[in-house]
Amino acid sequence: MTTANISIGSAGDEYPVHAGSVGPQVIDIRKLYANTGRFTYDPGFTSTASCESKITYIDGDEGILLYRGYPIEQLAEQSSFLEVAHLLLNGDLPNAEQNVEFTRNITRHTMIHEQLATFYRGFRRDAHPMAIMCGIVGAMAAFYHDSTDIHDPKQRVIASHRIIAKMPTLAAMAYKYSIGQPFLYPDNSLSFAGNFLRMTFGVPAEPYEIDPVVEDAMEKLLILQADHEQNASTSTVRLAGSSGANPFACISAGIACLWGPAHGGANEAALNMLREIGRPERIPEFIARAKNKDDPFRLMGFGHRVYKNYDPRAKVMAGVAKNVLDRMGISDPIFDVARELEQIALNDPYFIDKKLYPNVDFYSGVVMSAIGFPTSMFTVLFAISRAVGWIAQWTEMMEDPEQRIGRPRQLYTGHDRREYVPLSQRG
Repeated sequence: MTTANISIGSAGDEYPVHAGSVGPQVIDIRKLYANTGRFTYDPGFTSTASCESKITYIDGDEGILLYRGYPIEQLAEQSSFLEVAHLLLNGDLPNAEQNVEFTRNITRHTMIHEQLATFYRGFRRDAHPMAIMCGIVGAMAAFYHDSTDIHDPKQRVIASHRIIAKMPTLAAMAYKYSIGQPFLYPDNSLSFAGNFLRMTFGVPAEPYEIDPVVEDAMEKLLILQADHEQNASTSTVRLAGSSGANPFACISAGIACLWGPAHGGANEAALNMLREIGRPERIPEFIARAKNKDDPFRLMGFGHRVYKNYDPRAKVMAGVAKNVLDRMGISDPIFDVARELEQIALNDPYFIDKKLYPNVDFYSGVVMSAIGFPTSMFTVLFAISRAVGWIAQWTEMMEDPEQRIGRPRQLYTGHDRREYVPLSQRG
């Protein structure tokens, strides 16, 4: 919706101002270069809207995260992951009939092509699971030719269902391969989270009992990480998709971006920090180090690129962490450190002034570690849930009539034109 025009530059050229349903207005500068011969310079794209989207809204100043208009806290407490997946993909929460149909469509795709399973043998046993996921997900395009035509709406839907359904299977297989245990086939009578837990921690020799508290924690973790607007990995998926790449290649690109420690690896860094602190009585020492600009130590899991308030996902995850540790009888000083560190940070003027509130990574690492996942699997779990947001964003982009191939500009600061000098004449 265009609300007004604004003049930019000495020539007085006017540019439309668009207003979304909520959030700040944006200036449409698509004709800026044609009118002025100039580009904008925005490293990290912190002031640039790259697309129009109806999926996720974040108000970082107020600590608000909405999926299709629904507060993340309500969805995490009351919904299932597959309901949220339906919401992100289709725009609304499913009714009872739609929920049954969508669940059936996902569960019928949980198995993978048997020949695809042999790919794992080509990796070293000590290969990082994210390296395996990048390769395996990209390789899916070689097996599912009936869902790679990006211009066919039906094939896009099938690809979406396959990606959501098969990610837990592929992730569990990556873990099993790393520890030398046999793969477990999916059990479609279980929930999405329960099935993943069984494939990850179960063995063929005996039945696997799913703890409802752990299952609930897994569901909430998946919901909280399902989408987060135009972050680095989501933008990567959209940029790859803008070239016309198949959806499996785009999701593989998103996994590669998520692997970075500044993105999906943040919860591992937060857990390592808590382990380094070790005991609550050592917190003042590390707080002092965090305030010292000359000390390289940084408090991980505090502050966020977007949130300048309490991360709403962290509120939910704090409760999840307590439930899991209580249920499993874990008396872990790391969680005591996390709780006390949170309270200090919430009341210390230094953290308040700098708006360094705990984010979701602060607690999610503790939860995943308590369930039994090694740190190498943390980002893999992130990829399972975020694949839903990625494929929803990819689908939205494919249906956008204004979608064009991504082509960011640059501020060139290299050499101007210079003439070639033969090798024999160079000093």
